[in-house]
Amino acid sequence: MKGSIMNKPELLAPAGNLYKLKIALKYGADAVYIGGEAFSLRTAADNFTHEEMAEGIKFAHDMGKKVYITANIIPHNRDLAEMERYFREIYELGADAVLISDLGAFSICREAAPQLEIHISTQANNTNYKTVEAWHRLGAKRVVLAREMSLSEIREIRDNIPNDCELEIFMHGAMCVSYSGRCLLSNYMTARDSNYGACSHPCRWQYALMEEKRPGEYMPVFENERGTFIMNSKDLCMIEHIPELAACGVSSLKIEGRVKSEYYVATVVAAYRAAIDAYYADPVNYKFNPAWLDEVCKVSHRDYYTGFFFGIPPAGAQIYGSSSYIRDYDIVGIVEAYDEKTGLARVAQRNRIFIGDEVEIMRPGKPFFTQRITEMTDENHAPIEVANHAAMTLYIKTEQPAEKDAMIRKKAE
Repeated sequence: MKGSIMNKPELLAPAGNLYKLKIALKYGADAVYIGGEAFSLRTAADNFTHEEMAEGIKFAHDMGKKVYITANIIPHNRDLAEMERYFREIYELGADAVLISDLGAFSICREAAPQLEIHISTQANNTNYKTVEAWHRLGAKRVVLAREMSLSEIREIRDNIPNDCELEIFMHGAMCVSYSGRCLLSNYMTARDSNYGACSHPCRWQYALMEEKRPGEYMPVFENERGTFIMNSKDLCMIEHIPELAACGVSSLKIEGRVKSEYYVATVVAAYRAAIDAYYADPVNYKFNPAWLDEVCKVSHRDYYTGFFFGIPPAGAQIYGSSSYIRDYDIVGIVEAYDEKTGLARVAQRNRIFIGDEVEIMRPGKPFFTQRITEMTDENHAPIEVANHAAMTLYIKTEQPAEKDAMIRKKAE
């Protein structure tokens, strides 16, 4: 049967290591996607050992949440022999699904671990309902659509595939310049294979043309009032458009960023959690809260835009005006423990903190609060004016409870 699905979608978050997995789930994700030590498309992420995957899966399942394992490289012959063992291993660990982009890897998985749920990665360039339907007939439970799909195209796919075939889309994070990431620039320019997890992101470098007989004379390729850039893509952000995403009938809304920090994961997940919950609590009277956009602007990011969701962007719309990230806030500490009797939080320092600093303290599942640092000591409880030693332990008096994994941030200096 084909038709629409309007259930509340899953909020799917990236987790580059075990700690980020726990942070993502504590701050509101329904599921996380992670990479093991093999076949993952993010070699820059810490990735998970066998033992860490087991711990992460148990942690998620204890919370009633899910873990998906990425195995979405474009494999070569040398990879095939190991894949059978790997798929069987992650099934035995209790992974909820594996992400695959290659038909050969799909076949191996079906033979080695026939009960393991398979999700088809965006790397497979899924851009039409016939492709999605074909993967579903082969046994895939879910298909991750290409980032280049418009809302109307996604809705059309939903209306032309079986109800039990799930769709997943990216709604936030970095964009690739090639269809869903199958890009050869990194291979050519740095000998780092983007389709093997080692992309060096040359599409985000700043470029100019120079004629060989005119060294030092740089010529424009694309020019606007802020400079000349090619290929540079803004970051995707759809937090202002939750109703439109809901109308597509997708099963999962995905945040990009397995190499991002735990602060990034916590902040972005919490903002989208609030927006999604508010919409589904009362769709008719839903109103966008600008505070949610403020939150996702407090992490390091490039200029935001809405990607291809509202059609092909006009010329220049995807180009950001600077090769640098926007970073208006810094994380200065993560709470390791909190004493309710004394109101003291034991904090692992991440950036400099001074007495008198105004900070915001984020907490899992709760609104952040703002206060000034009026009392701060080192790990021996000696008063200090500044915490400026990398990763030092300190104690801060907080005006409200700040449980473990609360994060302390302040405006960037």
